[in-house]
Amino acid sequence: MAGNAIDQTRRMLSLVTYLRERPGARVADVARAFGISEDELIADLDVLPLCGTSFRGGDLMDIDTDGERIWWHNPDDVAEPLRLAADEATALLVAARAVATLSGLREGDRDALLRATAKLEAAAGEAAGASSRLSVIFESEGGVFADVDRAISERRRLWLRYYSPARDEITEREVDPIRLFAVGRTYMEAWCRLSEARRTFRLDRVVEIKLLDDASDPPPIELRDLSELSSALVQTGAEDPEVVVEVGPGGRWVAEYYPHDSADELPDGGLRITLRAPDPGSLRRLALRLGRDGRIVAPQELADSARDAARQALAAYGE
Repeated sequence: MAGNAIDQTRRMLSLVTYLRERPGARVADVARAFGISEDELIADLDVLPLCGTSFRGGDLMDIDTDGERIWWHNPDDVAEPLRLAADEATALLVAARAVATLSGLREGDRDALLRATAKLEAAAGEAAGASSRLSVIFESEGGVFADVDRAISERRRLWLRYYSPARDEITEREVDPIRLFAVGRTYMEAWCRLSEARRTFRLDRVVEIKLLDDASDPPPIELRDLSELSSALVQTGAEDPEVVVEVGPGGRWVAEYYPHDSADELPDGGLRITLRAPDPGSLRRLALRLGRDGRIVAPQELADSARDAARQALAAYGE
């Protein structure tokens, strides 16, 4: 199921209470109780050990799983009453006030945040006075994130003006958002009504965004593995080996996913993309996914290796 950041936060807060009351809970039972897949649950469990009661890194949740059961080794430590130092209270108050100003935040969430902020101010005493003299101004990506998160929650379509580095131009398009995810930067996966295909958009390349009244209705598609997306979106360096890929019109999405040095138009509507990869061999999977929509041109050794992998895959399929 596709979720949004706020819904995931709510779920994880509930998950903490659920796991505290059920030591050694089975992964399958917990996933079923929360109405999510086991993979989504494991992803939540990967985040929980980074959470705790101190901004300084102490008292973190010691939670792990063997794939079948979930074990929380220090629930009593984390359950101790929270005591914030003055600098921690100040940082939390400043962040809470800043988040409350986001234009796309749902009113119910904004009201809840303001109520929590008021309680924290009362408890913080003098530290609250120091925090009132500080403020945070979000860059444009913060507002875009809030609008996308709201669109996902309310199942609404978005209108974008988006900068495409592959064509070095700004285009207007309507999209049906599917999910938000972060790999170094924050991205939105959506169904693009301009190209009638799944696309990934980097939030810092969104020039302008509007929530539309039209309902979001992306076609049923299988969500891509985030580990695969991570390898596609990983930052590369100038010293990494150069790879040249030619794609047809159906493979133009490669220029949106993969950082590249250039993307030149081809007569058939495709692109000749020059990119760099720390491990060029990892692009064999890309060649297999492209099929007839693309091929690796250089280096020759990688092109030959990709063709061999394709032949082996076809032979295995035939068997």
